[in-house]
Amino acid sequence: MRALRVNQWIKNLVVFIAVIFSGNLFDPNLFTKSAWAFLIFCLLSSVSYVLNDIVDYPFDKKHPIKRDRPIASGQLSIGEATFIVFILSLFTLILSLFFSIQFFLLSFAFLLLHLFYSLYLKKYPVIDIFAISFSFMLRTFAGEVATGFHIPIWLLLAVFFGSLFIATVKRHAELIKHGTDARTSLSFYKEHLLDFLSNTFATTTIIAYASYAYFERLPNIPSEFSKAFTRIYPDFEARKWLMATIPFVVYGIARYAQLLYEKDEGERPEQIITKDVPLIATIFFWAFSVILLIYVL
Repeated sequence: MRALRVNQWIKNLVVFIAVIFSGNLFDPNLFTKSAWAFLIFCLLSSVSYVLNDIVDYPFDKKHPIKRDRPIASGQLSIGEATFIVFILSLFTLILSLFFSIQFFLLSFAFLLLHLFYSLYLKKYPVIDIFAISFSFMLRTFAGEVATGFHIPIWLLLAVFFGSLFIATVKRHAELIKHGTDARTSLSFYKEHLLDFLSNTFATTTIIAYASYAYFERLPNIPSEFSKAFTRIYPDFEARKWLMATIPFVVYGIARYAQLLYEKDEGERPEQIITKDVPLIATIFFWAFSVILLIYVL
């Protein structure tokens, strides 16, 4: 289970974006489809982690933290790990066929992307973080294909730039804490370049999300409150209520950057998101606000 990195499955929650922002989170059929899509991409992610650990085995043995991973420490042999990759890949690809051919192709593209990432792409600066971002985009598209609901372009761009920001922060933390020995691409990175990229992607994430909040109308799900409010203010449904969630996104990005520059964290995003109390609170209030605005008000 440690080799499968179950603690990193949280990244696959982006699969739920389509069903949440389309206003169909509480539709049992669509929620079940999203949940199955989430499970499939969790397994696909685990395949990519094991595959990456197989490829990085010689380097991980020398890493102060990664040397304790099951494959690097010898608890899991290369043969056993290869068998896990084969079985899980076959199982999840067959499972994805029960959705549709399009979902199968997305799943296969996800595996192919991570195969090339482990073997080649992660060795090249900038290309490596774009590959990570594209994997998040494929997860997001999977939720769209599973439910049949289109994701607005500004929201899609927010996911794209947000994942680039997180990947850049991760590279920055690796460079500061472990130098160029942590991975091949770090020898081509400079700290000021990563600072520039993290600033750029943080800014574009905020702009993309703010544009989504301003330009996109909320799903038309009438509640008793909205019906009463509409009688008083006929343009109620057209108001830009989602803009109220922008401060949470801005603070979340600022807090993430603070953890990087003040505490040298950021190497393991899944731990930051699940352990830093201010960031957890920000994510909770953002999610609560989104649910409230889309489904209640």
